[in-house]
Amino acid sequence: MLNLNEIKIGVLLKIADEPYVVIRADHHKMGRSGAVLKTKLKNLLNSNVIEKTFQGNDKAEEAETETNQVNYLYKTETEAYFMNNKNFEQLSLPIEQIGRKLKFLKESLDVDILYFQGQPVSLKLPIKISLKVISSPPGVKGNSAGNVSKIVQLETGAQINAPMFINEGDLVIVNTDTGEYVSRA
Repeated sequence: MLNLNEIKIGVLLKIADEPYVVIRADHHKMGRSGAVLKTKLKNLLNSNVIEKTFQGNDKAEEAETETNQVNYLYKTETEAYFMNNKNFEQLSLPIEQIGRKLKFLKESLDVDILYFQGQPVSLKLPIKISLKVISSPPGVKGNSAGNVSKIVQLETGAQINAPMFINEGDLVIVNTDTGEYVSRA
């Protein structure tokens, strides 16, 4: 059981026998009353978002999960397919369940799949990955005063803001949590 101060962003909770991840946690202390924690939780099974308030001595049950490393194979219109690196079994996750992480998946990328009660529920990408730029508009001469950026398209179809000196064919490192350019690879 987790205390109020142990519930933070990214922690997995079990509420009504379903796994939730904390996506926002705001602590409030008002006058003489006890501490209050207002959270926003995302259901890992159906992607619904709920708000829940914990007060004083409330405790939350931590979701018991297991993680396996898998290799991304391919996607269809509705599913993304992976292969377990240990036993070579194939599994799939619905694209809705993967969400915006799909735009950073490239073939043969190793990722972690989170299992809840033996069922795959979520995907965890490496924080930084290297991707190739396939489309980059040319920089305009004289347009370099200050921190200037342009939108480039990556090999996975994702579009990110990158500095003007990034050209087509360059390898860039992208932060998968924020979707931002980090550096050249």
